[in-house]
Amino acid sequence: MPARILGISAYYHDSAAALVVDGDIVAAAQEERFTRIKHDHEFPTNAVEYCLREAGLTAEQLDHVVFYDKPLLKFDRLLETYLAYAPSGLRSFMMAMPLWLKTKLHLPREIRKALGGRYTRRIAFTPHHEAHAASAFFPSPFDEAAILTMDGVGEWDTASIGHGRGHKLELLKTLAFPHSLGLLYSAITYFCGFKVNSGEYKLMGLAPYGEPRFADAIRTQLIDLKDDGSFRMDMSYFNYAQGLTMTSAKMDTLFDGPPRAAESAITQREMDLAASIQKVTEDIVLRMARTAKKITGAKNIVLAGGVALNCVANGVLLRSGIFDDVWIPGPAGDAGGALGAALFVAHQLLDIPRPATGHDTMKGALLGPRFTTAEIRTFLDSKAAPYHHHTDEPALLEAVVREMVAGKVVGWFAGRMEFGPRALGSRSIIGDARNPAMQAQMNLRIKFRESFRPFAPCVLAEDVGEWFDLDRESPYMLLVAPVREEKRCALTPEQQQLQRDPDLRKRVNVPRSQIPAVTHVDYSARVQTVDELRHGRYYRLLREFKRQTGCGVIVNTSFNIRGEPIVGTPQDAYRCFLACDMDVLVLEDCVLYKTEQPQLSAAERAQYVESFTLD
Repeated sequence: MPARILGISAYYHDSAAALVVDGDIVAAAQEERFTRIKHDHEFPTNAVEYCLREAGLTAEQLDHVVFYDKPLLKFDRLLETYLAYAPSGLRSFMMAMPLWLKTKLHLPREIRKALGGRYTRRIAFTPHHEAHAASAFFPSPFDEAAILTMDGVGEWDTASIGHGRGHKLELLKTLAFPHSLGLLYSAITYFCGFKVNSGEYKLMGLAPYGEPRFADAIRTQLIDLKDDGSFRMDMSYFNYAQGLTMTSAKMDTLFDGPPRAAESAITQREMDLAASIQKVTEDIVLRMARTAKKITGAKNIVLAGGVALNCVANGVLLRSGIFDDVWIPGPAGDAGGALGAALFVAHQLLDIPRPATGHDTMKGALLGPRFTTAEIRTFLDSKAAPYHHHTDEPALLEAVVREMVAGKVVGWFAGRMEFGPRALGSRSIIGDARNPAMQAQMNLRIKFRESFRPFAPCVLAEDVGEWFDLDRESPYMLLVAPVREEKRCALTPEQQQLQRDPDLRKRVNVPRSQIPAVTHVDYSARVQTVDELRHGRYYRLLREFKRQTGCGVIVNTSFNIRGEPIVGTPQDAYRCFLACDMDVLVLEDCVLYKTEQPQLSAAERAQYVESFTLD
């Protein structure tokens, strides 16, 4: 009998659904892509409906439904924490209780209601970190691996070390709340004026601009770090356990003043704080990894949890040589918990074996909806939008690459939507990585975001070693690697002086390599390798770019503007295309040029952009 398993994550940060049939990943998507609410945490009704539709199933045909954590255990932690800090934290407690009493304590009821009352079998609940561990190990290319999960907090655990063999895994060592690497990093994110649960990426991108002058203060004042990677936090510096802020006034004294106000100028202090917490994070990850090696004896390691999205730390771990190889699933955060929960039931509980192919089974994380050219043309015709329909793929690719080489910014919408936080070539904005103005142009004209934030290179898998100090694939954009020395540019004395300029925009615009649009200030890059098996037409686009330019690297960023989720439908893509300064839009076989489109009024553009630029 087939095992049709629906996994669900909801009510915390990034709700999602995933469907697994006999251990095979059929579909997965985040709710935000349907509702257009970034990091939507409500029950993933739309994502569930999509997964069932993609699999050709109804709720009645599901064999198992599983949720990605144990809400009663999480509620236990919540109550114990508030009691421990009482009477402090009363306001936070009163804000949290209504949602728990109305919804979170009644999840079986809520899940059955969301499935229209058509699912009548039992509902399973996996521990949060077991769901993370399953999302990392079961789709991995390894038959055996150490497992390291790190995030803010699940029920009680904030990190775990485990061991996976065949189709079984076991967690062997855990770190408990309130001591959390994810929450430590988020606290500094908050202190630096960025939004928790989304600004961590900004902090990681800001780190290379600073010096880790606060690292010793973090190690000696904020945490008590042990050799095995475990640590205890001095909670007098923090407020997240009982309050509505991440840090207390005591941290203001340690770090030379109060937290930076959101949207205010970024100073050298924030740059140095970012560098410092990044350095400490890397140290903790390496210590935990060495402990995982000692406990398991495994040659390879897999990572999951929100901290596993820190691709700089992942690159440091890979280059450390502690393990032969490191693998991280694209949806490593809470959204991936839905997939992990479903895989946990399939393999751990139902004993479904895993294929030993030596390749991962994530399918490039391209697990979301797709749209046919016929559907796209029907939509465009309904809008009377001028477009060019290509029936010949080589001609389409040649035309698009020609625009890229001319310095144009292209919205690329093709195939199944990505599952996870990264755009991996299905819902991407792309351009010529050799163009020194491309990073600033994309940040300010398209993304409406901070100019210091780097973009990622997409590189032909067979060319990755030519451009980067990386000797393996990185299909999920979760490894940072240095640009090779011979591809770098020597800085003039004037450019070296700009390296110390307090205006980050001046530092960003210094070309540092032959691919300046994707080379960060420390000569690093967040690499995505592109291969034909996973990426199909996107791979052939890069190959055509190389044919025309001799370079197999392009710049890629997610198809959205600041504060908006990645686009999910042709309608989303077309609206974004009209509202920002994107030059070309590719919707499967249809190519649209901005110069041929009806122009939005200034008021219409402003209304659209302002609705999404608040994070």
